[in-house]
Amino acid sequence: MTQTVSRPAAGARKQPLPLDVEAIRADFPILSRTVRDGKRLVYLDSGATSQKPRSVLDAERDFYENHNAAPHRGAHQLAEEATGLYEAARAKIAEFIGAAVEEVVFTRNTTDAVNTVAYALSNAATAKEPSFRRYAVGQGDEIVVTEMEHHANLVPWQQLCERTGATLRWLGLTDDGRLDLSDLATVVNERTKLVAVTQQSNILGTINPLEPIVARAREVGALVLVDGAQSVPHQPVDVTALGADFLVFSGHKMLGPTGVGVLWGRYEVLDALPPFLTGGSMIEVVRMEGSTFMPPPQRFEAGVPMTAQVVGLGAAVDYLQALGMDTVLAHEEALTAYALEQLQAIPGVTVIGPPDTVARGGAVSFTVEGIHPHDVGQVLDDLGIAVRVGHHCAWPVVRRYGVPATTRATFYVHTGYDDVDALVEGVRAAQRFFGVTPEEATA
Repeated sequence: MTQTVSRPAAGARKQPLPLDVEAIRADFPILSRTVRDGKRLVYLDSGATSQKPRSVLDAERDFYENHNAAPHRGAHQLAEEATGLYEAARAKIAEFIGAAVEEVVFTRNTTDAVNTVAYALSNAATAKEPSFRRYAVGQGDEIVVTEMEHHANLVPWQQLCERTGATLRWLGLTDDGRLDLSDLATVVNERTKLVAVTQQSNILGTINPLEPIVARAREVGALVLVDGAQSVPHQPVDVTALGADFLVFSGHKMLGPTGVGVLWGRYEVLDALPPFLTGGSMIEVVRMEGSTFMPPPQRFEAGVPMTAQVVGLGAAVDYLQALGMDTVLAHEEALTAYALEQLQAIPGVTVIGPPDTVARGGAVSFTVEGIHPHDVGQVLDDLGIAVRVGHHCAWPVVRRYGVPATTRATFYVHTGYDDVDALVEGVRAAQRFFGVTPEEATA
C-alpha cells in the first residue's frame, strides 16, 4: 500500500538545536575520519549501532589495563575491583531507568534479553520448583505482538508458540504507520499471557501509545514486555511510569559497547521465573542430585559476565546523563521535523511512517520513486553518507506498505542540520545519477 505524501506544518525549518553538535562531535574519535576518498563521514545509522564517545572507549581500556578480573569470583584485589566496577555500572543503569538495582539483568543485547524471557516462560511449565510455574505458557494460551516489531521481538515469540502450543496474535498498522488499536480489547483477552510491543519503531519512527496497551493487559492479567532498543537511547524512560513487567534494550545503540544489553523486570516477576541459561555464578547450592538457583539478577547471569562492556555501558549512561535525556529528545525532535520537511519537499520521495512529528522519533524511512533503496544507499555511501537500506529486520512492515525495502536515516546526539542537508542533497544526487525526474509530489 502506497502512502500519501504529506508535509509537516510550516515552521519546521532550522531552529537552534538544543545540543552543541560541534562540541559533541569532538568527543567521538571516529567522526574525525574521512571516507570515500577524503569525504566527511556523515553517520546517519545510529539506529543500527551508535558511535562511541572517548569516555566510553577509555572506560573499557582502563578496565582491561588496570582492573581486569572476573567479578563475583575470587578474593584478590583485582577481583574485588572488578566486582565493584560491575555492580557500580548496574546501579547507574538502574538509576537511569528508575529501577531497583536487583531488577537489572545484564544480557548480550536486546535479542538476548527477549529470548531470556521467552525461554523462561516456556521452561516454567516443566520447572521442578512450583513457584516457577506461575507464568508458564502452554496450549490454549496466547502471545500478542504488533505488526511493526523488529524481528528480535517477533521471532522469539513465534518460537515460544511452536515450543508450547500457544497461539501468536498481533495488532495491525494504520496507513500512516501507527498501531491500529481498534481491536485491542479483542486481540488482548483472557487467554493472553504476554503482550510484547516496541516503544519506538526502528523503521517507522513511531512512538507507540503504551498506556492503553498496558491497561488492557492488566485487565486480563497478562504480562507486558516493552522493546526499548530504540527508545531508551533517545528519550527519558522510567520503568515505574511505563507500568510494564519487562523492558529490554542494548548498550551498543546508546553510545555503549557491543555485546551488552539489559533486561529489566519487576522483581516479583523475575523471582517467579526459572533461568534460561545455567552454569556458574547463577547457582545457590549444587549437589550431584540437583541444584538450586540464586535470586535475581544473578539467576539470569550465568558464567563470567561481559565486565568491560558493562563498565563501558555505565560510562555511556554517564555521558547521556550529562547531556540530559530531555535535551536529547528535544534535539532529535528538531532534527526530525527538519528532515521530514526537507525530504518531503523532494518530488518522488515518500516517507514510510508517520509523515509528521506527532509521537515520532528520529528514524526516517523513505523511498525514492524509480530508484531501488539499495541504489539510493550506494549513491549516498559514495558521498560519505552512512544510512541503512533494506527491510531493517522488520520484514512484515515493508510488506504492509507494499515496498521492497526503504532507505533509513537515524539521528543522534552528534547529528546536525548539516548532516540532514547532506542527506537531502545526496537523495537529489541519486535522482540525477539515475536520470529520474519525477513529477511534483502531491501535497
